[in-house]
Amino acid sequence: MSYTDRKVKVTVVESHCPKYKVGDVICFEGSEIDKEHSDRICMVAMNALYPFIYAFRRGGNLRNGPYQCTDCGETVKFTVENMD
Repeated sequence: MSYTDRKVKVTVVESHCPKYKVGDVICFEGSEIDKEHSDRICMVAMNALYPFIYAFRRGGNLRNGPYQCTDCGETVKFTVENMD
C-alpha cells in the first residue's frame, strides 16, 4: 500500500514561552518543514508534536488538538491540521 504525504499546519493557540506567540505557525510539506511559510521552530516542541504531525501527514483521523509541548515550565499548546 502506498501513502501520499499531506501538507500539515501546526498553529500556536496558547503560549507561556518566549519562543512562541499565539498565531505562530509551522508548515510541513510531507516530511520537510516549509521554511518560507513557518515561524520559529523549537525542537523540544517538535519532538513532542511529531507523532501527531506524522499521523496527520499520513491521513490519520485525529482530533486537531490541542497538543502541548512537554517543556514543563513554559506551556505552549498547538493545533495540528491537514492542509490538503
